[in-house]
Amino acid sequence: MTDPDPRPGSGSGSDRGSGSGSDRGPAAVPDAATLAERIDALMARARSDLAELVAIPSVADPRQFPPEECARAARWVADAFTEAGLIDVRLEETPDGSHAVLGHRPGPPGSPTVLLYCHYDVQPPLGEAAWTSPPFTLTERDGRWYGRGTADCKGNIVMHLTALRALGDALPVGLKFVAEGSEEQGTGGLEEYVAAHPGDFRADALLICDTGNAAVGRPTATTALRGLADLVVTVTTLRGDLHSGMFGGPAPDALAALIQILSTLRDPDGGTRVDGLDCTGTWSGVPYEEERFRADACVLDGVRLTGSGTVADRLWARPAVTVLGIDCPPVVGSAAAVPAKARARVSLRVPPGTDSEAAAAALTAHLTAAAPWGARVSVEKQGIGSPFRPATDGPAYRAMGRAMGQAYGRPMEFLGQGGSIPLCNVLAGTCPDAEIILMGVEEPRCLIHAPDESVDPTEIRNMALVEALFLLDYASARRPRSGYGDGDGDGDGDGYGRGRSNGEGTGK
Repeated sequence: MTDPDPRPGSGSGSDRGSGSGSDRGPAAVPDAATLAERIDALMARARSDLAELVAIPSVADPRQFPPEECARAARWVADAFTEAGLIDVRLEETPDGSHAVLGHRPGPPGSPTVLLYCHYDVQPPLGEAAWTSPPFTLTERDGRWYGRGTADCKGNIVMHLTALRALGDALPVGLKFVAEGSEEQGTGGLEEYVAAHPGDFRADALLICDTGNAAVGRPTATTALRGLADLVVTVTTLRGDLHSGMFGGPAPDALAALIQILSTLRDPDGGTRVDGLDCTGTWSGVPYEEERFRADACVLDGVRLTGSGTVADRLWARPAVTVLGIDCPPVVGSAAAVPAKARARVSLRVPPGTDSEAAAAALTAHLTAAAPWGARVSVEKQGIGSPFRPATDGPAYRAMGRAMGQAYGRPMEFLGQGGSIPLCNVLAGTCPDAEIILMGVEEPRCLIHAPDESVDPTEIRNMALVEALFLLDYASARRPRSGYGDGDGDGDGDGYGRGRSNGEGTGK
């Protein structure tokens, strides 16, 4: 166990916070109205917490930001959840070098155990010039809070904290907690750590708080996640760059070859086309109206959406290819030369029912076969994550439906999500009978991963209320046979819940 950059005088994770749920004695169980009042009173603190977290540029890529920033964010999370009542809160180094924050709180004898997940690392800002306000300064505009990580996923960290603070000692379940430190990089550190330390993660219900609602005010559980295959394709045509006046024309241009290769990944209507992959799937769940999608995605007037079928088909039931980056000479500073080499990072989102490794192999074969003029093509696999689809017919989902109905005044909806969370499949294998619920404060207007990321504070408020109500309800709706809810918080029992998760494939 490694604890980087501890704050002076803070002590180790196991020294901070001496209380536990079992030490404090019984507490009055608050009703929904009381919880709502407490959470409303806590929102100023939630804003302050989020401002502190956003100010830490915790991008888990040492090529872009110092690793000390991630260590600082991890320490902040550990201290905050210790103060909120968890015990043995500690930083554990994972195989990719990142640190996961782990903690727990025992529940009453015979109570079920719930795991709370979030991540404290964030996407890089993509250049401050693209932001209306500084990316690492929480800024309020038009009722929304802007800054990198406000939604993905530091807003979910603050949501967890607000729910636990509102409940106080009235917590009728055991808790386990994990905050990942490299989720956005897809390097798999926590997935490998879970496989080596399964007892730290076994629970009856797992709340994976890294998604969100269909729209502000529409309570949603995500029931389908696309997998991921990230590749880097490199095209080489010459031993070195050549003067375009002397050699341009017959000399094979590597950048032009790369552009031609990438263009074969699209049909004439812009839909994804990869030889060997089925790109015709359909979505049978709640639809995503085209006009709402255009507004959510900020599509410019007169620009058509790409592909065919419904928006939901294209988002949640079919592969989708995106060119994430190209290495080539920049416009300013470029020379009058024929490029000898060019490369691109290509991302393929993979729908449930498709194997991500097979999809990566198909994409590799397609890119290689599409090379013009005998250009030399090499493809490097950067990251693989499997798609995921949970079962939704257990007591945790029923309790979550009641909680969302109380907090929002409307029924819970089920939607797919185009993003990928490879950890879900690893957790499904670790807890094969647990229920996994994907939820959170994110919604389309948040623009996660893009400039001007933001969160609607009412979603932090309402989802904190949802989580608090769920923890109270689930305690009575679900009793474990043994093991996870044995009250000691060590996760060493061998009992399993009745809910189930049927994630497809394995994590990367």
